[in-house]
Amino acid sequence: MSIFRRRASQTSAEPVEPADDAVDDLVDDDVEEETQDAVASRSQGPWDAAEVDGLGDRLDLGAVWLAPVPGAEIRLEIDQSTDTINGLQIVIGESAAQVQAFAAPRSGGVWRDVRREISGAISGAGGTVDEVDGDFARELRVRMPQLAPDGRQVFAPARFIGVDGPRWFLRAVLSGQDAIDDAAAAPLVEALRSLVVVRGAAPMAPREMLPLRLPEQPAPAPAEQQPESFDPFERGPEITEVR
Repeated sequence: MSIFRRRASQTSAEPVEPADDAVDDLVDDDVEEETQDAVASRSQGPWDAAEVDGLGDRLDLGAVWLAPVPGAEIRLEIDQSTDTINGLQIVIGESAAQVQAFAAPRSGGVWRDVRREISGAISGAGGTVDEVDGDFARELRVRMPQLAPDGRQVFAPARFIGVDGPRWFLRAVLSGQDAIDDAAAAPLVEALRSLVVVRGAAPMAPREMLPLRLPEQPAPAPAEQQPESFDPFERGPEITEVR
């Protein structure tokens, strides 16, 4: 696993007010959806730091610990204006996932709100959105409008994955072939399951990004002391006798 730094049908019927019991049912449905999301999201990872036995052999990136992933490259996205890391990418072959971790309230449920916001923004820009059951919870399979190099408008596929944890929220974005091919995305999904989020105890505003950092480089081992070679023909110290 190597690390690189990277320098972002209509109806005319009048609406009918639901009865009180119907409102309760709607609220219960929302609560049930949120609870199911939380259970499904973390049944097999990603994990909270309190749920694992220390760092172990994981790579310490500050807010995220990453277990070794065979053949993976870790690319850190650095904001040049602030010289801070604003995300990381896990790259396996031609597959890549952008990962970011954020603070969340104790009540959780951030992903439900965030995916509604993402869905509205993409739909409003002329893209398409499908909300489906994913590997972790409900997720979004989208096609986002963008301009091709020749000026034509094209639609790029992307897959938005979210996971609610204890006082944190993790978001991953898969793009390209990984967004439409589950087999291609499988290694990345397993890498996401291995992640450990380190929320920390410091107070933070909801949705504030948890700080990432470059991994500490091990100190170079001291060079072994080599015995000085002995040259029998080398001129040694001399003593001059003065009478």
